[in-house]
Amino acid sequence: MKQIAPGVWPTMVTPYTEDNKIDYAHVEKLVEWYIERGVAGIFAVCQSSEMFFLSDGEKKELAEFIVRCVNGRVGVVASGHTADDLDSQVRQINMMAGTGADNIVLIPNRLAAENESDDVLLKNLDYVLAHADPSITFGCYECPYPYKRVLTPRVISYMADTGRFAFMKDTCCDAEKVFEKIRAGRGIVRLFNANCSQLLITLQGGASGFSGVMANYHPEAYSWLCANYESQPELARKLSDFLGIVSCVESRMYPVSAKKYLKMAFFPEMSDFSRAVDRSKYVPAFATELEQLRDLYRDYMPRLGLDFGVQL
Repeated sequence: MKQIAPGVWPTMVTPYTEDNKIDYAHVEKLVEWYIERGVAGIFAVCQSSEMFFLSDGEKKELAEFIVRCVNGRVGVVASGHTADDLDSQVRQINMMAGTGADNIVLIPNRLAAENESDDVLLKNLDYVLAHADPSITFGCYECPYPYKRVLTPRVISYMADTGRFAFMKDTCCDAEKVFEKIRAGRGIVRLFNANCSQLLITLQGGASGFSGVMANYHPEAYSWLCANYESQPELARKLSDFLGIVSCVESRMYPVSAKKYLKMAFFPEMSDFSRAVDRSKYVPAFATELEQLRDLYRDYMPRLGLDFGVQL
């Protein structure tokens, strides 16, 4: 089974051209931007990538392109697991495994309806595992769309027992539940928290790192936190306090907000077009908040004595 490195795994956004095609020039620039900022890997073709709004052909092509750009320098996990029926899911999983991604990430809400029990989920998971390529290493992501199914320790323990799961992106936003899941994963299923305010707490409790949308704003800060929270606990706490508060910006029409931030601060030629969210509804006050976030971040990091060695 392919191992997953601890650290930061940003949920990569998909840049588009203004005529609604994937902008591969900016995909490549984003890959380099993440790697320069010390990430352990990239979560490609996920909810942040607008995977429910990509065709299967686009998912495959996008993942293949990212794997080529990365060229083994960091890890790549990918999902694209969006179909409703199990046989179509298996086809998607095998297709994505052929892209060269290290790990194929399953979405639990595809395996059981909102009103169905863990018994149904596990039965359907067994079907997928039995019919997917046996060489595939899997992950799991508590995707909020079309509904968020938070995994129970029972399910995570079952995944660990299969010996085929190595990655878990947690979105429950509850540190005590995260600790239960870490224990259930037994070090086999590595848990990466998506919640910023409780990231430090869960790192101290055994989480392997961060995989959240705010890694599209300042991944270098999360990389530093994951690498240094034990050796510099007081500075880590101050940085964590800052990151937890400013993460409130993620609720502002994401992923348009992240694309606007990247365009404003780093990639002026990149479009902020999104298939998932109507950018015309992005109000001017939200844009002002992004400017304030950029300026506050650039001002506050030197005050903490932090120099990440990259453009802020």
